[in-house]
Amino acid sequence: MKKLLLCCLLALAANICFAQDKQAILKVLSVQNQAWNRGDLDAFMQGYWKSDSLLFVGKSGPKYGWQTTLDNYKKGYPDKTAMGQLTFDILKVQLLDKTNAFVLGGWRLKREKDAPGGYFTLWFRKINGEWKIVADHSS
Repeated sequence: MKKLLLCCLLALAANICFAQDKQAILKVLSVQNQAWNRGDLDAFMQGYWKSDSLLFVGKSGPKYGWQTTLDNYKKGYPDKTAMGQLTFDILKVQLLDKTNAFVLGGWRLKREKDAPGGYFTLWFRKINGEWKIVADHSS
């Protein structure tokens, strides 16, 4: 009986930790969304791992590095009008283990003349106690 109770308590604790991690990941995405809609790419980029190993895969293929990713965003979205208003549709957040998670979602921009959109997959890693995007594949 004691072993069963201990197993149940451990399972409950694991579920609580996973729920907290899922909420922390969703918070990163929410903060990014708000920063984008303010036209603040520097704040938007705080959700990404600040490393030369950050991987971003877009229509022009894989690119590495936090600064490269920021520079590409600034080139593609030079002002608030080009950035438009961003919305995310989070389809799945899957915690793989204590330090890795997978996110699947959709994105849409509402701009004056168009409304582009697509999908993304993100690999989040918990680094120094914070969830950061280490790989982003957006189309």
